[in-house]
Amino acid sequence: MQNTAETGPDAPLDVTPLLDDPYAACAALREAGPVHRITGTDGSPAWLVTRYDDVRRALADPRLSLDKRHATPGGYRGFALPPALDANLLNMDPPDHTRVRRLVVKAFTPGRVEKLRGPVRRTAEELLDAMAAAGRADLISDYAGPLPITVICDLLGIPEADRRDFLAWSDALITPDPGRPHLMKEAIGAMLEFYTGLIAAKRAQPGDDLLSDLIAVRDEPAAGSGERAEGGDRLTEDELTSLAFLILFAGYENTVHLIGNSVLTLLDHPERLDRLRRNPAELPAAVEEFLRFDGPSPLSIRRFPTEDLEIGGVRIPAGDSVLLSIASANRDPGRFPDPDVPDPGRNASGHLAMGHGIHHCLGASLARLEAVTALDALLGRFPDLRLDVPRGALRHRRSLRSRGLISLPVTWKSANEQAFEA
Repeated sequence: MQNTAETGPDAPLDVTPLLDDPYAACAALREAGPVHRITGTDGSPAWLVTRYDDVRRALADPRLSLDKRHATPGGYRGFALPPALDANLLNMDPPDHTRVRRLVVKAFTPGRVEKLRGPVRRTAEELLDAMAAAGRADLISDYAGPLPITVICDLLGIPEADRRDFLAWSDALITPDPGRPHLMKEAIGAMLEFYTGLIAAKRAQPGDDLLSDLIAVRDEPAAGSGERAEGGDRLTEDELTSLAFLILFAGYENTVHLIGNSVLTLLDHPERLDRLRRNPAELPAAVEEFLRFDGPSPLSIRRFPTEDLEIGGVRIPAGDSVLLSIASANRDPGRFPDPDVPDPGRNASGHLAMGHGIHHCLGASLARLEAVTALDALLGRFPDLRLDVPRGALRHRRSLRSRGLISLPVTWKSANEQAFEA
């Protein structure tokens, strides 16, 4: 039965299947109906949208606000961040969203991203050099994780000594421990202290990096006056801090999971791995298919209707939480034939892994470049790459909002083994 506001919602669905076997659960929900009432892992009630056409339209619907001030009082109990970390693009609608995005999008233009291709490749090769002699590695902690954190920290100008702490904080936010809620609170406090100190250091001694550029935008005085312009194309202090947090957090989390999920997909389908190794020019199209097939973000950021509206024939009251299932939409057989089979030769254009509309992922082009480069370097270096544990031993992070492996142990013939065989 479909849930509607007029008839009263059915009992909210248990989200455990979405955590245990998300794609099978999505298929069942998609078949049962376009919209379902659920209770999230944080206890918040929400409407889950499952079908491609509905999800795509909703992503671009201006009546679905990202601003939590439109939520029904007491109805949303999501991620609790202090204002200095929360005033970011994931919580903004136009005109604030338009203003802030315009200021940061210059860092991710095609030309500027292309200039990063060489540094990304060098970082990938250095990581592989460090792994090569051992003949085995955890591909998440030794490769897929360090690559994006190095790239995004270099982009922002974050000292190398601070990067390990950031990884620990990120893990506490991505997969919070229900039994130890203080860990998330401590991670949030540590992040806020870190960003506040980093911005102060960059103000005192600017560098050739994105964060220094954003600080200049925040601090630059209005033309012809001795005071900083209020409004216009300027950032508030909270927006500045929140942007630094978002760029670093999202730039790491999404890319590490994209690389890890892509490698596992290839290891699960060795004939496709062999094809890409022989034809590396197909990697950009293959990454689009990996984004569709097993992307890093199963759900879009929650939205709140600014008025009563209908999605898929289901009436949703203003202020309720709406979750758009990217994972379900990207496996909708009404849009992608044979969707549960990864096909690097498929035309995966139109997938929603990077969003759609004005909230399309700001760093999508950089994430794609990193994934293509990481896969190209890895497949070229280790032609006999294979899992180092039984397939059933692998575990994904238990999260509705993030789809990624906890670890990915792999092995290959080391240089010593190859020399012995020769």
